Amino acid sequence: MLQERFGVPERRACRVVGQHRSTQRLDPPTISDDEPELRAFLRAFSKERPRWGWRRAAKAARREGRRVNNKRIQRLWREEGLKVPYRKRKKPHRGIGTAVGAMCPIAPNALWALDFQFDTTVDGRTLKLLNVVDEYTRECPAIVVDRSIAADRVVDCLDRLMLTRGAPAFVRFDNGPEFIANAVADWCRFNGVGTIFIDPGSPWQNAWIESFNGRLRDEFLNGWQFDNLLEAQVLIEDWRIDLQRAPTPQRPRRPHPQRVRPSLDHPTPTSTRIAPGPLNGDPSVTRSRSPG
Repeated sequence: MLQERFGVPERRACRVVGQHRSTQRLDPPTISDDEPELRAFLRAFSKERPRWGWRRAAKAARREGRRVNNKRIQRLWREEGLKVPYRKRKKPHRGIGTAVGAMCPIAPNALWALDFQFDTTVDGRTLKLLNVVDEYTRECPAIVVDRSIAADRVVDCLDRLMLTRGAPAFVRFDNGPEFIANAVADWCRFNGVGTIFIDPGSPWQNAWIESFNGRLRDEFLNGWQFDNLLEAQVLIEDWRIDLQRAPTPQRPRRPHPQRVRPSLDHPTPTSTRIAPGPLNGDPSVTRSRSPG
C-alpha cells in the first residue's frame, strides 16, 4: 500500500513499517477447507459452555475426530474474538481452621461432603439445592432440588445413594439445622457412618463442596433463569450428568467408583468397607461427632 500511494521502493517501505523484505514476498497462507467449519464449531462451543476456554475446546474438537493441534485452536479462538468472561475473585478468607489434608480421603466412598445452595425462579420464589460430592473422585452423585429441604429429605437422599453406591465411611457438613437434626444422626449411627462437622463460619474446612458450589454457580446457575421448579430439577440434573461425562482438571486421573476394577490398589465401594475412625493426620485437629 505504501508503494502504491507514495511511490517508494519496497526496501524503504519495509524499513518504515519494520517488516522484513523476505516476509513481504511470501504468499498469503491458503485457508483449508475445514477452517470455516472449525470456526463455527468454536463459536458454538463458546456459546454452549461460556466458562470453558480454548484448551477445553481443543480437547472437545479432538474427541469429535478433528485433527487439530492446540496452536491452531488458540489462533482461531483469538481471531473469532472468543474469551472466557472475567470473573472477579473474592478476597480469600484468612483464619485458623482444620486443615483439609488432615481429612483427605484415600479411596472412593471414604468421605462425602454435603452442603446447601440457593437460587430463585423468575417469580422470585426460592430454590434450595442439596449437593453431594465424593471428595476422592470429585464426583457429584446427587443434586436434590426443591423449594425446601428438611432433615428427612437429606436422609432420603442418603438412603437412595447408599442403595447404589454403599454407605460412606464419613460424611462432612456444616452445623446447619438440617444436618445436626436427630434424623441425620440416627441414619449415621444405624449405618455405621462417622460424621465430621466443620467449625461455625469456616467454609474453607469443607473446601471440595465449596469449590463445586462455585463451579455450579459460575458455569450454570448464573446463565439460567428457571420458570418453575420442574424446569430447574430437569436442567440441573442434565448439567450434573453432563459434568460426570466431561473430563475436568479436577478429575484428570481418578476414575469414578463404577469404572474401577476391584483390586487391592483401587477398592470399590462394594468390595471394601472403610471403618469409621480418625482420618490421615492428627486426630486432635479434626472436630468430629459420633451420634450416640
